[in-house]
Amino acid sequence: MSDNHDQKSSASYRLAALDPDFILGDSMRGARFMLEYQKTEDHLRARGIVSTIIVFGSARLQEGHLWYEAARRFARLASERSRARNGVSELKHNVIATGGGSGIMEAANRGATEAGALSIGFNITLPREQEPNAWSTPDLTFRFHYFAMRKMHLAMRAAALVIFPGGFGTLDELFEILTLTQTRKMPPVPIVLYDSAFWQGLLNLETMIEAGTIGKSDLDLFHYADTPEQALELALGAAPAEPRKDAPQR
Repeated sequence: MSDNHDQKSSASYRLAALDPDFILGDSMRGARFMLEYQKTEDHLRARGIVSTIIVFGSARLQEGHLWYEAARRFARLASERSRARNGVSELKHNVIATGGGSGIMEAANRGATEAGALSIGFNITLPREQEPNAWSTPDLTFRFHYFAMRKMHLAMRAAALVIFPGGFGTLDELFEILTLTQTRKMPPVPIVLYDSAFWQGLLNLETMIEAGTIGKSDLDLFHYADTPEQALELALGAAPAEPRKDAPQR
């Protein structure tokens, strides 16, 4: 029998689905987008996740910090008020979802867990690897390569967003959602900025109004809160209990 070792060892002979050089090549970027979307979607559907409350904020804060503890309390209170707790309903509404890392993200996942509720961690692969925090529900802890797909999943089921002080990443996520809402690419949802002094000191949006780059009514897209209880009422007051049937595809 002739030796066919070279043929069987060739990259072209590998099954396409098991060929890492092919799957991770430039030509398959679209397929990788699809895979990142579908894997996460399958897990969320399996758990009956209908809607989420997204919590953004700095990854640099630690337990005991005022904002950390506020995010932890907010998530606990929101989870107690929602139908996200285990055994309460097959369909889970207003489930706390974060970027899955440390700081404010950890605090929010932790508060939800302390309430006996599910919580989601949408992690991202970074040059300095981001570790998932220990408080998100294990089978709802995801890892993305593409920021765009991560943002899509953050927005898709969002019934409300509560945004704590943070850095560039938090600002990126805030303005992404504000832009989607302003341009009606997603239905309006409550957007709550926690700690009015921080946000008003950071963002002088009146300058944009005076320059004519945004309208005065654009300031109605979000609200300020200074206590977890106030943030909760703003987030849940208008948050839909059921998925929006008129929501555009995102």
